[in-house]
Amino acid sequence: MEILGKILGSQARVRMMRLFLLNRSKGFSSKDIAKRSRVSREVVHRELVLLSNIGFIKRRATSWFFDSSFKYASEIDNLLINADTLDKAVIIDNFKKVGRVKLIIISGIFIKDKQSRVDLLIVGNKIRKSKIEESVHRLEAEIGAELVYAVFDTKEFTYRLNMYDKLIRDILDFPHEVVLQAKELSTQVLKKA
Repeated sequence: MEILGKILGSQARVRMMRLFLLNRSKGFSSKDIAKRSRVSREVVHRELVLLSNIGFIKRRATSWFFDSSFKYASEIDNLLINADTLDKAVIIDNFKKVGRVKLIIISGIFIKDKQSRVDLLIVGNKIRKSKIEESVHRLEAEIGAELVYAVFDTKEFTYRLNMYDKLIRDILDFPHEVVLQAKELSTQVLKKA
């Protein structure tokens, strides 16, 4: 993501462009853009002017929309959406202070699988909900889309795994990547996958 920010001029621009590309039919107010992209309103205003001037977005009433007639839409889409979404180390680092995380599995938007029910699964102990939400919002700002995620304590996850819970099976039986896995969960997850 850092490289794209340098190439395109700013991280804020990359975040905002991803927001519009991943939500092509949705309109956003300046306030919504600032909140979802985690960018100051002054920066949002400056970037909106630039993106509007190049024809990337257009304004209808009080909302901004992606302009589907943008000449380089497919090229920008390949660069910002089809490229690797986030480095795994960034994902792990993002959840370091939420509790004792034992397992992180990514799927869905992270691996370009639109059929997945969940984008992110987090398992651990003493996990603080407010910290998880904060970390997820940071990732959403980087990616440009809302994430569907599930959080379980280790005991509940193990129980659900052993009971062949549908949500857990939907994650493990379909395309996914294990980003972080503690030793005590490795045999259980691998055995049931």
